Amino acid sequence: MLMVVDRGLIALTGKLEVSGDIPPELLGKPLLLASNHIGNLDPMVLIAACRKIGVNPRFMLAGGLLDAPIMGPALKACGHLRVDRRSANAGEAMHRAVAALQKGGDPIAVYPEGKISLDPGLWPERGKTGVARMALGGGIPVIPISQWGAHEAVYWGNLHVSGWKDFLPYLTSWLRAVRKRPTFKVHFGKPVELSDLKAETMGDARRAHERIMIAITEGLAPLRLDEPDLPRFHDPTRPTTGVSPWRPA
Repeated sequence: MLMVVDRGLIALTGKLEVSGDIPPELLGKPLLLASNHIGNLDPMVLIAACRKIGVNPRFMLAGGLLDAPIMGPALKACGHLRVDRRSANAGEAMHRAVAALQKGGDPIAVYPEGKISLDPGLWPERGKTGVARMALGGGIPVIPISQWGAHEAVYWGNLHVSGWKDFLPYLTSWLRAVRKRPTFKVHFGKPVELSDLKAETMGDARRAHERIMIAITEGLAPLRLDEPDLPRFHDPTRPTTGVSPWRPA
């Protein structure tokens, strides 16, 4: 039901373009989908893109979402996993994700950056090695996913929403998108080569992380050929305090 709602929402908001695919031999097996994070709507865009190629992703979500009334139980029923990034249980969450993947079923979608990019050009920020550690620790393939366009649909908004006025940036920007109909581009890249790296070898998690982030960035560059430096769309609510080490020269 949620997938149908998501597909309708994305169709109403803009135009979806999907390129690339997931190799058939990886379907139904443990798999990580690692994507850049450019806006509040891009998880829903990613779900619609996955659905278009016949994949139903699960997400690693902040605990607050899974504890929310109505939405929380629905997300849990869909198989999404909890991760409390600021707690000592973050490592345990990674182990739970690996265990869930090794049981088979749908792939898990993750954001190596851990947050929406605040780089002025919306290139991926440095991120953390959690995804790389899951991949190496469980011998799980990683498909890099690059997104562009979802940042035009919903503003970055506010970190803390305490009243109806805090929802206005999200609502007004979404209504603008419904009128303008931006294009949401999603590209599925080739599996990242990690076979020469080991979980127990010092420095290999960092090397794996670098390869994943570089693969995401290489897939992103062709999606924004006419916007190589700054996005054309200006979000007045998004800080630009981040720095991307992966930005192409």
